[in-house]
Amino acid sequence: MTDSAKSILEEETSKLETKSKRSADVEDADVAVKKFKTEAVADETGDCTSRNLEANGDEELKVIRRGVQFEIEANAAEDKGSRHTMEDAWVLLLDASLDFPGKLRCAHFAIYDGHGGRLAAEHAQKHLHKNVLSAGLPRELLVDVKATKKAILDGFRKTDESLLQESSAGGWQDGATAVCVWVLGQTVFVANIGDAKAVVARSLTTDKSTNNPNGGSSLKAIVLTREHKAIYPQERARIQKAGGVVGSNGRLQGRLEVSRAFGDRQFKKLGVIATPDVHSFELTDREHFIILGCDGLWGVFGPSDAVDFVQKLLKDGLPVASISRRLVREAIRERRCKDNCTAIIIVFKPK
Repeated sequence: MTDSAKSILEEETSKLETKSKRSADVEDADVAVKKFKTEAVADETGDCTSRNLEANGDEELKVIRRGVQFEIEANAAEDKGSRHTMEDAWVLLLDASLDFPGKLRCAHFAIYDGHGGRLAAEHAQKHLHKNVLSAGLPRELLVDVKATKKAILDGFRKTDESLLQESSAGGWQDGATAVCVWVLGQTVFVANIGDAKAVVARSLTTDKSTNNPNGGSSLKAIVLTREHKAIYPQERARIQKAGGVVGSNGRLQGRLEVSRAFGDRQFKKLGVIATPDVHSFELTDREHFIILGCDGLWGVFGPSDAVDFVQKLLKDGLPVASISRRLVREAIRERRCKDNCTAIIIVFKPK
């Protein structure tokens, strides 16, 4: 690990040490999980579709907490756009406990946007969640926010280290950005590197109605992630300190736009790191859904625009699988996204 990466990781860890420890009071929690796995493919017409690979039950995760039952429904869709190949990879695990022990079930969702190839995205897809679990992701009934964030930081570090070893041995230099979500009980953790984003749709009031008196949407789009690009002052300063140059086009060495990513072995000594921003919040009746997307999606959709699009289709009663396909199809066909486009929609349904 480079000195700059170590300093960032130490800074993030020290921030966690200064924050007070918060616990989710779920002493009476009763969690029931339905396993679900999906894969997005293109049909003969080129439309994005999703198929179940191992569907053992409904496409939902039911969580009962503090006397209120919530369901989580999620699905993903992808399209390679005008690119010759698809370099994105994604993870959708409504039961993400794997074989690790613990009383608290968790869900995990992620999008990895590859560049220079797909190998880095596939490596992160395969290893990151396991590395986070191995790093000590707390899964007892009381969620330790500080310990969870540390496990996520350690999991990102371990994943990047193993990826760099593999890429060096294999002679490839692919990179990948990431946006990841973990749902532990009623606490949501969001981590990202690069320019993939997470947006939550939140009610302006505690009223479950999603319409305001003027007839418009009362859901507010809140961006949960911060972009990491070489042109931004804080990122540029780290790059320049490491000896890198940000060109007039805003790219590192005139080539790489993002300043944080998995892999990118040739740029690691020039300030590119894989240390994520990690944030958390508690689920309430006000959170309706989260949209995860690669930069291809957000290049043609604004956050509020995407939330309005999804909300309308939810009101029309469409299943989440159809909504995710329509969102990606709108981005590619109607809004002319040329890049790879991947989206995951995670819907929270209080009962």
